[in-house]
Amino acid sequence: MTGAGIAVVGASLGGLRAAEQLRAAGWEGPLTLFGDESHLPYNRPPLSKEVLAGRAPASSTRLRRRAGVEDAVWRLGTAVASADLAARTLTLTDGSVHGYVGLVAATGVRPRRLPLPGGPPRHVLRTVEDSAALAAVLVAGARVLVIGAGFIGCEVAATARGAGCAVTVVAPEAEPMLLAVGEDLARALRGRHEARGVRFLTGRLVTGLTPCGAVLDDGTELRADVLVEAVGSLPNTEWLAATAGLDLTDGVLCDAHLRIGGLPHAVAVGDVARFPNPRYGPDAHRVEHWSVPGDTARHAARALIAGLTGAALPAAPCAPLPSFWSDQFSLRLQSFGRTAPAERTRLLEGDPDATDGDLLYGYYQGDRLIGVAALGGPAAAAAAARHRPDLMAPPGPVPPEHAGAHR
Repeated sequence: MTGAGIAVVGASLGGLRAAEQLRAAGWEGPLTLFGDESHLPYNRPPLSKEVLAGRAPASSTRLRRRAGVEDAVWRLGTAVASADLAARTLTLTDGSVHGYVGLVAATGVRPRRLPLPGGPPRHVLRTVEDSAALAAVLVAGARVLVIGAGFIGCEVAATARGAGCAVTVVAPEAEPMLLAVGEDLARALRGRHEARGVRFLTGRLVTGLTPCGAVLDDGTELRADVLVEAVGSLPNTEWLAATAGLDLTDGVLCDAHLRIGGLPHAVAVGDVARFPNPRYGPDAHRVEHWSVPGDTARHAARALIAGLTGAALPAAPCAPLPSFWSDQFSLRLQSFGRTAPAERTRLLEGDPDATDGDLLYGYYQGDRLIGVAALGGPAAAAAAARHRPDLMAPPGPVPPEHAGAHR
């Protein structure tokens, strides 16, 4: 068996931020990062926009690494098959075993795939290789069918339309990005897409694939040269399944300090972590926003070092303010706080029926503003950002049953 020190499973943004924060918090021992991709950490959002459109090379997505992690060991192209949290060992896919004193789970997510055989050339978008393969077929005149109208689906639709493709988006929801921004802003976003030539078939399911396209649940047959599956993601937790007692229902369930199962020597960060955020109540949620790996890594690093050294845990629970952005055509969708679910939504600025112009919505729980989302140009994003101080108000206490281990 090899290894010692802290093992970080996942070598993308979450793993990098965890390693950096461990060094910043005072960990001077060995650090080993395991990643199933062969690349050093890179930024994924441009893959569906600038890189996919050919406006930026894939090399531009490489993430800068702080000096503190220069001595870290990067085991790239090396996946972890399983973990024994009691014995503190990892078994790699090549059969070798790596021991550790502390563990960070940062394995993120992978694209969900359609449970349907066949179809035209099928693409997902997660890696630099995925982006390159899709870019090669987004040629003027190509018929592109995007299944799913979330972040990836809408961004790919906008990029493909900009390349001169004929784009159709199919989704079961009534509006694009409905689950992220609510009905009002989602409807406005759809109008702006349609004004630029994107066709939406909402409230529809794909029930079959043919060599030339897809069949919907109402019998509609769609022809396509390229099919993009953007039907959500699955958290990468299988490597933890051998540990009894863990809740892996949707990501890995953590306590308020991001400890896995309340264990002092194991934490989770980023997309794979499901944890209670006291800003929004006691329930645990998993959040797939770009800001979450950095926010959770900062807290998890301090909690892990406390568990390994006997020091006190951070005084307050992990309570990040969620935020996201999405660039579609010349529009930026910018959000701070919690936009869904909310008890009510209020238009703060703009005309939702226009096909251009800035929009700003507020999201409320009772009379409390819990989130804002803007659509438009730089002024709209700036208007949303002005609400951050109100949204950063200190959260309430975490109930005792959520401060420790979850079962």
